[in-house]
Amino acid sequence: MILERSQLLTCPVLPAVNLVAIAVLLRGRCGLSRCITRYLVAMAAGALTVIISDPILKMMRLIYFPHSLLNTWAACCLLEVLVSAATESCVWFTMAFTFDRFVAICCLKLKARYCTERVATVVIGGLCLLCSLESIPWYFVYEPEYVINGVAWACQEKPSFYHSATWASYEVLHLLLTPCIPFVLILLFNALTVRYVLVVSRGRQRLTRQGTKDTELQSRRRSLILLFTISGSFILLWTTKVLFHIYHRLVPYSFVDNVMGMVAESTGDMLQVLSSCTNTFIYTVTQTPFRAELRRGITYPLHWILQFVK
Repeated sequence: MILERSQLLTCPVLPAVNLVAIAVLLRGRCGLSRCITRYLVAMAAGALTVIISDPILKMMRLIYFPHSLLNTWAACCLLEVLVSAATESCVWFTMAFTFDRFVAICCLKLKARYCTERVATVVIGGLCLLCSLESIPWYFVYEPEYVINGVAWACQEKPSFYHSATWASYEVLHLLLTPCIPFVLILLFNALTVRYVLVVSRGRQRLTRQGTKDTELQSRRRSLILLFTISGSFILLWTTKVLFHIYHRLVPYSFVDNVMGMVAESTGDMLQVLSSCTNTFIYTVTQTPFRAELRRGITYPLHWILQFVK
Protein backbone atom coordinates (compact mmCIF):
# COMPACT_ATOMS: atom_id res chain seq x y z
CA MET A 1 0.00 0.00 0.00
CA ILE A 2 2.89 2.37 0.74
CA LEU A 3 4.33 1.85 -2.72
CA GLU A 4 0.89 2.27 -4.29
CA ARG A 5 0.51 5.61 -2.53
CA SER A 6 3.99 6.62 -3.70
CA GLN A 7 2.80 6.08 -7.25
CA LEU A 8 -0.07 8.48 -6.63
CA LEU A 9 2.32 11.18 -5.44
CA THR A 10 3.73 11.38 -8.96
CA CYS A 11 0.31 11.53 -10.66
CA PRO A 12 0.18 15.34 -11.07
CA VAL A 13 3.71 15.34 -12.55
CA LEU A 14 3.65 12.45 -15.04
CA PRO A 15 0.66 13.58 -17.19
CA ALA A 16 2.06 17.12 -17.35
CA VAL A 17 5.46 15.83 -18.46
CA ASN A 18 3.96 13.81 -21.32
CA LEU A 19 1.59 16.61 -22.35
CA VAL A 20 4.55 18.99 -22.58
CA ALA A 21 6.47 16.45 -24.70
CA ILE A 22 3.51 15.99 -27.06
CA ALA A 23 3.00 19.75 -27.41
CA VAL A 24 6.68 20.41 -28.14
CA LEU A 25 7.01 17.53 -30.61
CA LEU A 26 3.85 18.44 -32.53
CA ARG A 27 5.26 21.89 -33.24
CA GLY A 28 7.79 20.15 -35.49
CA ARG A 29 10.68 22.44 -34.62
CA CYS A 30 12.95 19.94 -32.89
CA GLY A 31 15.03 19.11 -35.95
CA LEU A 32 13.52 15.61 -36.16
CA SER A 33 11.94 14.03 -39.22
CA ARG A 34 8.17 13.62 -39.33
CA CYS A 35 8.62 9.86 -39.14
CA ILE A 36 10.59 10.04 -35.87
CA THR A 37 8.18 12.64 -34.51
CA ARG A 38 5.23 10.31 -35.14
CA TYR A 39 6.84 7.52 -33.10
CA LEU A 40 7.89 9.86 -30.27
CA VAL A 41 4.40 11.40 -30.07
CA ALA A 42 2.85 7.91 -30.09
CA MET A 43 5.12 6.82 -27.22
CA ALA A 44 4.26 9.94 -25.23
CA ALA A 45 0.52 9.53 -25.89
CA GLY A 46 0.66 5.84 -24.96
CA ALA A 47 2.54 6.68 -21.77
CA LEU A 48 -0.08 9.31 -20.95
CA THR A 49 -2.83 6.70 -21.35
CA VAL A 50 -0.96 4.33 -19.04
CA ILE A 51 -0.60 7.03 -16.40
CA ILE A 52 -4.27 8.03 -16.54
CA SER A 53 -5.59 4.46 -16.52
CA ASP A 54 -3.17 2.83 -14.08
CA PRO A 55 -1.95 4.98 -11.16
CA ILE A 56 -4.70 7.61 -11.44
CA LEU A 57 -7.94 5.72 -12.17
CA LYS A 58 -6.95 2.26 -10.97
CA MET A 59 -5.15 3.19 -7.76
CA MET A 60 -7.30 6.16 -6.78
CA ARG A 61 -10.52 4.18 -7.07
CA LEU A 62 -9.09 1.50 -4.77
CA ILE A 63 -7.71 3.87 -2.14
CA TYR A 64 -9.99 6.92 -2.18
CA PHE A 65 -13.21 5.97 -4.05
CA PRO A 66 -13.98 2.32 -3.23
CA HIS A 67 -17.74 2.82 -3.75
CA SER A 68 -17.68 4.90 -6.93
CA LEU A 69 -18.86 3.80 -10.38
CA LEU A 70 -15.23 3.05 -11.33
CA ASN A 71 -15.14 0.33 -8.70
CA THR A 72 -18.03 -1.71 -10.08
CA TRP A 73 -17.13 -5.09 -11.46
CA ALA A 74 -17.73 -4.22 -15.13
CA ALA A 75 -15.80 -0.94 -14.91
CA CYS A 76 -12.97 -2.67 -13.07
CA CYS A 77 -12.66 -5.32 -15.80
CA LEU A 78 -12.76 -2.70 -18.57
CA LEU A 79 -10.08 -0.70 -16.78
CA GLU A 80 -7.84 -3.77 -16.58
CA VAL A 81 -8.22 -4.25 -20.33
CA LEU A 82 -7.40 -0.58 -20.96
CA VAL A 83 -4.31 -0.72 -18.74
CA SER A 84 -3.09 -3.87 -20.50
CA ALA A 85 -3.69 -2.45 -24.00
CA ALA A 86 -2.04 0.89 -23.19
CA THR A 87 0.97 -0.75 -21.55
CA GLU A 88 1.44 -3.21 -24.39
CA SER A 89 1.14 -0.40 -26.96
CA CYS A 90 3.89 1.59 -25.21
CA VAL A 91 6.20 -1.41 -25.30
CA TRP A 92 5.65 -2.10 -29.00
CA PHE A 93 5.89 1.59 -29.91
CA THR A 94 9.39 1.54 -28.41
CA MET A 95 10.26 -1.56 -30.43
CA ALA A 96 8.82 0.01 -33.62
CA PHE A 97 10.88 3.15 -33.04
CA THR A 98 14.01 1.04 -32.56
CA PHE A 99 13.35 -0.87 -35.78
CA ASP A 100 12.68 2.38 -37.67
CA ARG A 101 16.05 3.78 -36.57
CA PHE A 102 17.73 0.49 -37.51
CA VAL A 103 16.30 0.75 -41.03
CA ALA A 104 17.19 4.45 -41.30
CA ILE A 105 20.81 3.88 -40.31
CA CYS A 106 21.60 0.41 -41.65
CA CYS A 107 19.25 -0.24 -44.59
CA LEU A 108 19.69 2.74 -46.89
CA LYS A 109 17.82 1.13 -49.82
CA LEU A 110 14.77 0.43 -47.66
CA LYS A 111 14.95 3.77 -45.82
CA ALA A 112 13.21 5.82 -48.53
CA ARG A 113 10.20 3.51 -48.60
CA TYR A 114 9.89 2.55 -44.93
CA CYS A 115 11.00 5.62 -42.93
CA THR A 116 8.07 7.81 -43.96
CA GLU A 117 5.28 9.51 -42.06
CA ARG A 118 2.65 7.36 -43.80
CA VAL A 119 4.32 4.07 -42.88
CA ALA A 120 4.81 5.25 -39.29
CA THR A 121 1.10 6.08 -39.05
CA VAL A 122 0.11 2.64 -40.40
CA VAL A 123 2.50 0.87 -38.02
CA ILE A 124 1.26 2.81 -35.00
CA GLY A 125 -2.40 2.23 -35.89
CA GLY A 126 -1.81 -1.47 -36.52
CA LEU A 127 -0.01 -1.90 -33.20
CA CYS A 128 -2.84 -0.14 -31.34
CA LEU A 129 -5.41 -2.48 -32.90
CA LEU A 130 -3.42 -5.67 -32.27
CA CYS A 131 -2.60 -4.73 -28.66
CA SER A 132 -6.27 -3.94 -27.97
CA LEU A 133 -7.41 -7.29 -29.39
CA GLU A 134 -4.74 -9.19 -27.45
CA SER A 135 -5.83 -7.54 -24.19
CA ILE A 136 -9.56 -8.39 -24.46
CA PRO A 137 -9.24 -11.79 -22.66
CA TRP A 138 -8.21 -9.95 -19.47
CA TYR A 139 -11.87 -8.91 -19.12
CA PHE A 140 -12.78 -12.56 -18.43
CA VAL A 141 -10.00 -13.15 -15.89
CA TYR A 142 -11.82 -11.37 -13.06
CA GLU A 143 -14.88 -12.08 -10.96
CA PRO A 144 -16.73 -9.77 -8.51
CA GLU A 145 -15.04 -9.39 -5.15
CA TYR A 146 -18.35 -8.85 -3.36
CA VAL A 147 -22.01 -8.17 -4.20
CA ILE A 148 -24.19 -5.57 -2.43
CA ASN A 149 -27.92 -5.30 -3.24
CA GLY A 150 -27.40 -7.17 -6.46
CA VAL A 151 -24.55 -4.90 -7.61
CA ALA A 152 -21.17 -6.52 -8.23
CA TRP A 153 -18.26 -4.49 -6.83
CA ALA A 154 -14.49 -4.59 -7.39
CA CYS A 155 -12.78 -7.47 -9.15
CA GLN A 156 -10.36 -10.22 -8.28
CA GLU A 157 -8.76 -13.00 -10.28
CA LYS A 158 -10.80 -16.17 -10.62
CA PRO A 159 -9.26 -19.20 -8.88
CA SER A 160 -9.19 -20.94 -12.27
CA PHE A 161 -6.76 -18.27 -13.50
CA TYR A 162 -4.02 -19.88 -11.40
CA HIS A 163 -4.97 -23.51 -12.06
CA SER A 164 -6.16 -23.54 -15.67
CA ALA A 165 -3.68 -24.54 -18.36
CA THR A 166 -5.51 -22.25 -20.79
CA TRP A 167 -5.05 -19.15 -18.65
CA ALA A 168 -1.47 -20.13 -17.85
CA SER A 169 -0.76 -20.37 -21.58
CA TYR A 170 -2.38 -17.00 -22.18
CA GLU A 171 -0.37 -15.34 -19.39
CA VAL A 172 2.85 -16.82 -20.78
CA LEU A 173 1.92 -15.58 -24.26
CA HIS A 174 1.13 -12.14 -22.83
CA LEU A 175 4.46 -12.06 -21.00
CA LEU A 176 6.28 -13.04 -24.19
CA LEU A 177 4.52 -10.28 -26.14
CA THR A 178 4.95 -7.73 -23.36
CA PRO A 179 7.82 -7.30 -22.98
CA CYS A 180 10.08 -10.35 -23.58
CA ILE A 181 9.97 -10.42 -27.39
CA PRO A 182 10.35 -6.61 -27.64
CA PHE A 183 13.31 -6.89 -25.23
CA VAL A 184 15.06 -9.36 -27.53
CA LEU A 185 14.23 -7.41 -30.69
CA ILE A 186 15.38 -4.09 -29.22
CA LEU A 187 18.70 -5.59 -28.10
CA LEU A 188 19.14 -7.30 -31.48
CA PHE A 189 18.43 -4.17 -33.56
CA ASN A 190 20.61 -2.03 -31.30
CA ALA A 191 23.49 -4.51 -31.61
CA LEU A 192 23.16 -4.60 -35.41
CA THR A 193 22.99 -0.80 -35.53
CA VAL A 194 26.12 -0.39 -33.41
CA ARG A 195 28.00 -2.94 -35.53
CA TYR A 196 27.03 -1.16 -38.74
CA VAL A 197 27.92 2.30 -37.43
CA LEU A 198 31.31 1.14 -36.15
CA VAL A 199 32.19 -0.44 -39.50
CA VAL A 200 31.05 2.61 -41.49
CA SER A 201 32.75 5.02 -39.11
CA ARG A 202 36.12 3.34 -39.55
CA GLY A 203 35.78 3.54 -43.32
CA ARG A 204 34.72 7.21 -43.30
CA GLN A 205 37.52 8.16 -40.92
CA ARG A 206 40.07 6.77 -43.38
CA LEU A 207 38.56 8.80 -46.23
CA THR A 208 38.01 12.01 -44.28
CA ARG A 209 40.90 14.42 -43.97
CA GLN A 210 42.24 14.89 -40.49
CA GLY A 211 40.64 17.86 -38.71
CA THR A 212 37.56 17.89 -40.97
CA LYS A 213 34.20 17.50 -39.28
CA ASP A 214 32.04 14.70 -40.62
CA THR A 215 28.43 15.93 -40.35
CA GLU A 216 27.08 12.50 -41.32
CA LEU A 217 28.87 10.82 -38.41
CA GLN A 218 27.71 13.53 -36.02
CA SER A 219 24.11 13.03 -37.15
CA ARG A 220 24.37 9.28 -36.67
CA ARG A 221 25.94 9.78 -33.27
CA ARG A 222 22.98 11.93 -32.14
CA SER A 223 20.54 9.33 -33.47
CA LEU A 224 22.36 6.58 -31.60
CA ILE A 225 22.35 8.53 -28.35
CA LEU A 226 18.58 9.09 -28.61
CA LEU A 227 17.98 5.47 -29.59
CA PHE A 228 20.09 3.90 -26.85
CA THR A 229 18.86 6.13 -24.04
CA ILE A 230 15.19 5.42 -24.88
CA SER A 231 15.60 1.66 -25.33
CA GLY A 232 18.07 1.36 -22.44
CA SER A 233 15.83 3.11 -19.91
CA PHE A 234 12.88 1.03 -21.13
CA ILE A 235 14.74 -2.24 -20.51
CA LEU A 236 16.10 -1.21 -17.10
CA LEU A 237 12.75 -0.01 -15.76
CA TRP A 238 10.87 -3.09 -16.99
CA THR A 239 13.35 -5.70 -15.75
CA THR A 240 11.97 -5.92 -12.19
CA LYS A 241 8.40 -6.51 -13.41
CA VAL A 242 9.51 -9.17 -15.91
CA LEU A 243 11.56 -11.06 -13.31
CA PHE A 244 8.66 -10.94 -10.85
CA HIS A 245 6.19 -12.41 -13.36
CA ILE A 246 8.61 -15.19 -14.28
CA TYR A 247 9.23 -16.03 -10.62
CA HIS A 248 5.53 -15.72 -9.89
CA ARG A 249 4.76 -18.56 -12.33
CA LEU A 250 7.63 -20.75 -11.13
CA VAL A 251 6.72 -20.71 -7.40
CA PRO A 252 3.42 -21.20 -5.57
CA TYR A 253 1.03 -18.26 -5.63
CA SER A 254 1.43 -17.89 -1.86
CA PHE A 255 4.68 -16.06 -2.65
CA VAL A 256 2.81 -12.83 -3.34
CA ASP A 257 1.08 -13.02 0.04
CA ASN A 258 4.28 -12.35 1.98
CA VAL A 259 5.99 -9.00 2.42
CA MET A 260 8.85 -9.60 -0.02
CA GLY A 261 6.45 -10.69 -2.73
CA MET A 262 4.24 -7.63 -2.33
CA VAL A 263 7.26 -5.31 -2.30
CA ALA A 264 8.68 -6.93 -5.45
CA GLU A 265 5.33 -6.70 -7.27
CA SER A 266 4.68 -3.08 -6.23
CA THR A 267 8.25 -2.03 -7.06
CA GLY A 268 7.96 -3.55 -10.52
CA ASP A 269 4.65 -1.79 -11.12
CA MET A 270 6.06 1.52 -9.87
CA LEU A 271 9.15 1.32 -12.10
CA GLN A 272 6.98 0.40 -15.08
CA VAL A 273 4.81 3.49 -14.50
CA LEU A 274 7.95 5.58 -14.05
CA SER A 275 9.11 4.44 -17.50
CA SER A 276 6.09 6.32 -18.88
CA CYS A 277 7.71 9.70 -18.26
CA THR A 278 11.42 9.08 -18.81
CA ASN A 279 11.36 9.72 -22.56
CA THR A 280 10.62 13.41 -22.07
CA PHE A 281 13.67 13.80 -19.84
CA ILE A 282 15.71 11.89 -22.43
CA TYR A 283 14.64 14.32 -25.16
CA THR A 284 15.60 17.22 -22.90
CA VAL A 285 19.06 15.84 -22.16
CA THR A 286 19.98 14.57 -25.64
CA GLN A 287 18.22 16.95 -28.07
CA THR A 288 19.32 20.59 -28.16
CA PRO A 289 16.38 21.75 -30.37
CA PHE A 290 13.95 20.12 -27.93
CA ARG A 291 15.51 22.06 -25.04
CA ALA A 292 15.27 25.27 -27.04
CA GLU A 293 11.58 24.68 -27.81
CA LEU A 294 10.93 23.78 -24.18
CA ARG A 295 12.56 27.00 -22.98
CA ARG A 296 10.60 28.98 -25.56
CA GLY A 297 7.35 27.38 -24.40
CA ILE A 298 8.11 28.18 -20.74
CA THR A 299 9.25 31.75 -21.29
CA TYR A 300 6.50 32.75 -23.76
CA PRO A 301 3.67 32.88 -21.16
CA LEU A 302 5.96 34.81 -18.80
CA HIS A 303 6.84 37.27 -21.56
CA TRP A 304 3.15 37.70 -22.40
CA ILE A 305 2.25 38.31 -18.73
CA LEU A 306 5.01 40.92 -18.40
CA GLN A 307 3.80 42.68 -21.54
CA PHE A 308 0.24 42.65 -20.20
CA VAL A 309 1.33 44.07 -16.83
CA LYS A 310 3.30 46.85 -18.52
